[in-house]
Amino acid sequence: MLDTTTAPTGLFTDDSQVTRCVWCRATPTYQKYHDHEWGMPVSDDRRLFEKICLEGFQAGLSWLTILNKRDAFRLAFAGFDFDRIAEFDDSDVKRLLLDAGIVRHGGKIASTINNASRAKELRQEFGTLASYFWQFEPDEAKRPSLITYQTLSGVSTSEQSIALSKDLRRRGWSFVGPTTMYAFMQAMGLVNDHIQGCAARRTVSAARLEFKSPAVIANR
Repeated sequence: MLDTTTAPTGLFTDDSQVTRCVWCRATPTYQKYHDHEWGMPVSDDRRLFEKICLEGFQAGLSWLTILNKRDAFRLAFAGFDFDRIAEFDDSDVKRLLLDAGIVRHGGKIASTINNASRAKELRQEFGTLASYFWQFEPDEAKRPSLITYQTLSGVSTSEQSIALSKDLRRRGWSFVGPTTMYAFMQAMGLVNDHIQGCAARRTVSAARLEFKSPAVIANR
């Protein structure tokens, strides 16, 4: 993801002198996502379900491709209301396969519908999806004290993403491999992988300090 030839630190500074992780350099839309969403802790079940589905659709593609299609995905998949998606039938699958606004991949569409039913099961067991997913937040003390390009270089999974992937697969979820789950954890704020020196890192760190883990609350 990182162009180490032009950005050996994994950072870039724009014309307004804002320093960011270099992976978002391509477009202003990508930079907005980086600044205001990526890494911010999320406890909203619909957003968590949306992200895990979109990470599945991303497999083999870039996240920017998916981000540019996100509004179309939301329209096509009922705003990622998993109660509604779980009721999708063959006519919905045919509709989605004809929708040029999304990624028309039969297996990924079927996976999203399947995972909606599995999400309902998780909610029944844990109360919320957030309570389930935030169980896999790693111990901050066991993470690197400095997140640098060198720290993240080559890291595509973690102990927790492997455990999350394994447990979801056991529960019948699909398109939830360890790499996909690590990307999900990065995006939803279970870890803060903004590189040291990135302007957003401090914002995300502050948000995480104020955030009350749904898993901790549920287990009290």
